[in-house]
Amino acid sequence: MNILVTGGNGQLGNEMRVVSKESRNRYIFTDVVELDITNLEAIRYMLKMERVDVVVNCAAYTNVDRAEEDEIMADLLNNKAAGNLAVVAKEVGATLIHVSTDYVFQGDKNTPYKEDCETSPLGVYGRTKLAGERSIQATGCNYLIFRTSWLYSSYGKNFVKTMQRLTRDKNSLKVVFDQVGTPTYAGDLAAIIYKVIEKDMLDKQGIYHFSNEGVCSWYDFAQEVCELSGNVCNIEPCHSDEFPSKVKRPNFSVLDKTKVKETFGAKVPYWKVSLKHCINLLMNT
Repeated sequence: MNILVTGGNGQLGNEMRVVSKESRNRYIFTDVVELDITNLEAIRYMLKMERVDVVVNCAAYTNVDRAEEDEIMADLLNNKAAGNLAVVAKEVGATLIHVSTDYVFQGDKNTPYKEDCETSPLGVYGRTKLAGERSIQATGCNYLIFRTSWLYSSYGKNFVKTMQRLTRDKNSLKVVFDQVGTPTYAGDLAAIIYKVIEKDMLDKQGIYHFSNEGVCSWYDFAQEVCELSGNVCNIEPCHSDEFPSKVKRPNFSVLDKTKVKETFGAKVPYWKVSLKHCINLLMNT
């Protein structure tokens, strides 16, 4: 099979490079320089030229705050570009694997969100990602959508790297404790996507939730990053309203992973275990 991966230079794209190294299938990694996914004709040319069987869309507009002032671009990348990929996937008979977000939910529950729970995004980022899901579904292409949360990696910019730096350079800092979810190591998400492709489970169309196991606040997450990094910093819990933001984030966005585990036999690591692995990579490179 020929597998095209968009957003190849991002967190998930780089983790897909790592997990796919031993594959006998052909993985083609692109970023905006190689393929502009907002250009329908460019996608059509690429997928036909490379005889693509599977598209893994790791590209997205992920700056949640900036999206509030840049809705046109956020919609272009998160919605219209996803729709473009789906249209061409349908034309050539390819399967589209797309990554979405916990931000499609309002975050007012106190039990983990299942795939069929009501969606009600609080901001532009969540709205455009939800619109992208619907655009994909409307084309009638074969698709698998993986919603994830609090993504981090040894690649790119993310909360883990930021907290490593801040807890190293500062004596104290405040981190919100009233937003609860689950961190997701991008390497673990890449592994389940890779398994779906390599084990040829592409007929299991639908929406799936994937994050690491367990629950924590951003405060708990920061504390664990600090400790595992060997840093000494006084981290204080605070309320979200102490950090005024242009967008309200979900207070609770824990994802229920029953479906992905039952469908694909996914082994989902506990968040602290995966975080330790990632920090070991960061500290030894």
